[in-house]
Amino acid sequence: MSHMKRGILEVFLVDAHGITHTNFIGSPVYYVLLQCGTKEYRSKMSKGDNDNALWNQKFVFDFPMSQWKKLTYIKFRIMDKELFKDGGFVGETIIHLGGIITEGRDRGYMEIKPAPYNVVLEDDTFKGELKVGLRFIATDKLQRKAWELKMEAKNREEPMVSPILNLMKLPLLRFIAAWARRQCLINAKLLYCFVDYKKCSYFFICS
Repeated sequence: MSHMKRGILEVFLVDAHGITHTNFIGSPVYYVLLQCGTKEYRSKMSKGDNDNALWNQKFVFDFPMSQWKKLTYIKFRIMDKELFKDGGFVGETIIHLGGIITEGRDRGYMEIKPAPYNVVLEDDTFKGELKVGLRFIATDKLQRKAWELKMEAKNREEPMVSPILNLMKLPLLRFIAAWARRQCLINAKLLYCFVDYKKCSYFFICS
């Protein structure tokens, strides 16, 4: 079936540090152009702290698996918005995809945690780093993995409870507690009975 032969690349654009801005008037405002195959995205604007920028955005590239075999890299072009034009080129980062696509196709899922990649300037020198995370999912495994991710998110959102309450949820410990109470009642002994004109008190203790 055709829907079983697709792959999804999720790209997590986190931030950039130590990059060179080209805006000589005012504070730099950075955005990123992401290009993979025939698809291109543009990130939101980030008011940079001189040579730093923060985006925290996710982008999705969806292609047939046959096309993924021909896609070897994803390109990130960092731009600095100029006052009177769309943007000045700051630098670019190219990440090769061969490994993650091969592993993701074979295993159904492959993830690379966010990591810094060098930013290449126009003169082919390096300055700054761009932090990016990647996740490749084969669609035949997509529903299973989506459920796992949903459960992980749910577990992170659940409020913390005390260890004692967690332990008492265990069936084995509930059985032991019930057994102990039963034994206590069976072995209870009447130690003392005090009788006066107004009251009668019974004191029990577990032996």
